Amino acid sequence: MKIIPSRLALSLLAATIAIPAFAQNVVTVNGTAIPQARADVMISEQKSQGAPDSEQLRNAVKEELVRREVLSQEARKKGFEKSAAVQAQVELARQAVLIRAYLQDFVKSHPVTDGEVKSEYDKIKSQLGDKEYKARHILVEKEDEAKAIIAKLEKGEKFEELAKQSKDPGSKDKGGDLGWANPASFVKPFSEALTKLEKGKITTTPVKTDFGYHVIKLEDSRALKAPGFDEVKGQIKQRLEQQRVERHIAELRSKATVK
Repeated sequence: MKIIPSRLALSLLAATIAIPAFAQNVVTVNGTAIPQARADVMISEQKSQGAPDSEQLRNAVKEELVRREVLSQEARKKGFEKSAAVQAQVELARQAVLIRAYLQDFVKSHPVTDGEVKSEYDKIKSQLGDKEYKARHILVEKEDEAKAIIAKLEKGEKFEELAKQSKDPGSKDKGGDLGWANPASFVKPFSEALTKLEKGKITTTPVKTDFGYHVIKLEDSRALKAPGFDEVKGQIKQRLEQQRVERHIAELRSKATVK
């Protein structure tokens, strides 16, 4: 015998089926449902920035979504969604979201190994050497200018005063002071001349680099204590990931047909 469900049973069945769909929306604004997925994304972003998952956070996200929906509804009433400039911005935003998702997946599927991070750390550490130097310099455009400065220094004029004519805006007002730095942070001709100097001495000939001609004074040197691996491994990993992403982008760009 065929059993015909009662109207009550059908109503309960319909309500049961409708519950999951209703649960997928966080709120309805002027008849427009805001999907829970949108709230989940915002909550996830806040948590990634250190915010604890709480009822307060979820209420704040809900209120933000309501405000956004109210404003976007008003914008649509004004016809802004039909504006070519607005559509272009929307497309750029859509591309940015897609690109971020793609690159996050790329980094996840092409992980930087602990071995690669340690190898890069050892490489950087060897390049840094075991000393750092406190130096001053005067940068000028022409070799004759540098020679004239060296001559004045040899006659007893003060380095700090002569540094005022330096072309280096970052150090000229500080008497040419470059602070403590590792030689690897300077261009090669500069670092080679610096490391050959004795404490308190000045280069007797101008040092030529792509920036011009330098007169260098070594004020002091000290042993360099490199940071431990655990202190910097996170930074190194992030840099290696970025380099890998940049190479991937360059590879994709080189294969693209652009007319």
